[in-house]
Amino acid sequence: MATERDRERPQERTAPRIRLDLPRDRRRRLIPEYDPEAFGRLSERIARFLGTGRFIVWMTVIIIAWVVWNIVAPKSLRFDEYPFIFLTLMLSLQASYAAPLILLAQNRQDDRDRVTHEQDRKQNERSMADTEYLTREIAALRMGLGEVATRDWIRSELQDLVKEMEERRDLFPYEPSYRSDEPDR
Repeated sequence: MATERDRERPQERTAPRIRLDLPRDRRRRLIPEYDPEAFGRLSERIARFLGTGRFIVWMTVIIIAWVVWNIVAPKSLRFDEYPFIFLTLMLSLQASYAAPLILLAQNRQDDRDRVTHEQDRKQNERSMADTEYLTREIAALRMGLGEVATRDWIRSELQDLVKEMEERRDLFPYEPSYRSDEPDR
């Protein structure tokens, strides 16, 4: 049975508890969602195509066919009479879409260039630091070698000693002594 306290308190409706270990349900949006990277790649493809000779040739062929059809065809089959207003509208529409797509592709290229330049700058900094380190090490080795006896220096010192000994021999010829090798006690 319900107690008095339960009767006094109105029935509370508690919202279902949200579990933190489960992802939320996706909300419906009125605006369609799109992948900006996929859209960017598509815009780069279109911009790349718009900058080719193939596009210019096809565009020229289509415009010439359009104009010729609307001049030569029987009146009942013509769909765009002489000032070619529909053709002008189509070219304006194509240009209004092409310009932003080209700008988007250029912005993406600028972003890639910026990243590349930043990586190059960091690599150059590392190379400069390595070069300075190696320069200091080489300078330290040269200073250390200045204090170390080299083979050529030792050879010249030995030659000087040999000459000095020969000069002494000439001044003081060898005199055999009949003394014993035992030291005096």
